[in-house]
Amino acid sequence: ATTGASSSLSFSPSPSPLSSAPFLSPLFFLPPAVQDLESPEVSEFRQAADAVPEVPFGLSTSPSACSQYNTTVGTVVLFRTIDGDRRDLPNTDGEEIQAETMIRFVRINELRLVTEYNPVTAVGLMQSSIQLHLLLITDKKSSEHPEHMHRFREAAELFRRKILFVLVDCNVKGNERVMSFFKLKKSQLPALAIFHSEDEEQDVLLLDEVSVERVQEFCNVFLQ
Repeated sequence: ATTGASSSLSFSPSPSPLSSAPFLSPLFFLPPAVQDLESPEVSEFRQAADAVPEVPFGLSTSPSACSQYNTTVGTVVLFRTIDGDRRDLPNTDGEEIQAETMIRFVRINELRLVTEYNPVTAVGLMQSSIQLHLLLITDKKSSEHPEHMHRFREAAELFRRKILFVLVDCNVKGNERVMSFFKLKKSQLPALAIFHSEDEEQDVLLLDEVSVERVQEFCNVFLQ
């Protein structure tokens, strides 16, 4: 079973992580003999869960679960509902996987309804099976930002498993390279930029305001 808090981590004979996690669900497969929730393996997993409270974590000791998900004991499996992908962190050296390793594994591979762009999340974005990315390039310090994000998230719901929605904050050092790639200046923001990673086809739309309708129309035209 997956849970939202590490204090209630539990074993389940038939885990169904995708049914309860809106974005991600790491599931750690332990040997059936391990039943102690205070064991070193579980302790490291619990630390990782505490460090990433917004992500549900679950444990399983079930051999049938390993078979169902085609994995081995001691493996951390991360399920993503945004693109339908999964990522595995196998225990290759026979020692306990450290909490820091699991946290980094989740942070690199996490994708959300709207994923904020940074050097870490860029890895998961570029490795996704979804090759269309829609970027909202904006100033997070703007008073209009909360409303813009609310509408951007609404639009993202319409394109699940079709387009990855990404937030790019123009104030973050390094993001000027993203703006330069799309030939945008800070004075032109907010703007939408859609990008197809396979052939680098792109389009840009300058915005007076962010609305669900404008985002939807921009995406549909590009998809067509």
